Amino acid sequence: MKCIAMIPARYAATRFPGKLMQTLGGKTIIRHTYENTVATRLFDEVIVVTDSDIIFQEIIENGGYAVMSYKTHESGSDRIAEAVANLDVDIIINVQGDEPFINRDSLQNLLAAFNGPQNTVQVASLMKLITDPELINNPNCVKVVVDKNMNSLLFSRSVIPYPRDKESSAGYYQHIGVYAFRKPALMNFAKWEATPLETTEKIECLRYLEHGIPLKMVITSYMGISIDTPSDLAKAKRTYNR
Repeated sequence: MKCIAMIPARYAATRFPGKLMQTLGGKTIIRHTYENTVATRLFDEVIVVTDSDIIFQEIIENGGYAVMSYKTHESGSDRIAEAVANLDVDIIINVQGDEPFINRDSLQNLLAAFNGPQNTVQVASLMKLITDPELINNPNCVKVVVDKNMNSLLFSRSVIPYPRDKESSAGYYQHIGVYAFRKPALMNFAKWEATPLETTEKIECLRYLEHGIPLKMVITSYMGISIDTPSDLAKAKRTYNR
């Protein structure tokens, strides 16, 4: 199988514009993400796809591989689909551009989800067990519930499952927004209109569920720091300096 990693990188992020060009230990966030993904040695190619000349030049001038996205997109997956449309590839991993601490183990486990004998998995993603009540109740933390086969049932910013029985043993999982797709699944995603749940929750993978395609969820211990706000950047700098 030919596997590539695509890193969607939009400059005008809603909550923190220009965040990918902020620095961490003397390097930009997007450069950390790109170089750490390359360093895993899991992929035939690692490509940054961006709508920004600034980000494009940052990657190219530092020896990386970047392409320009020429359309306006609602999600990173839509942006990636444009970039890979004419590429000969089997599996595509979407690594978010604001994940400077991405590591090999989590990506390797995600790729392994596609190794089953029947090749039934179309889309896979990561999740992590969480126990912090503040995180569980935080709408910026997307939760996921799964069936016994580790296929996603629902993603939500709300508390799911809702603890009506306070003694319930059900766990809570945070969705880690790193995706892997078979190319046909990704291309279908890009053809579909945004769906009602996706639009309401602002969670792109709900588009798959609303078309009857579950995501194979892979448990990970990885808990990087997504740079969504200036406070996230401050936290990342503290972590990096340690």
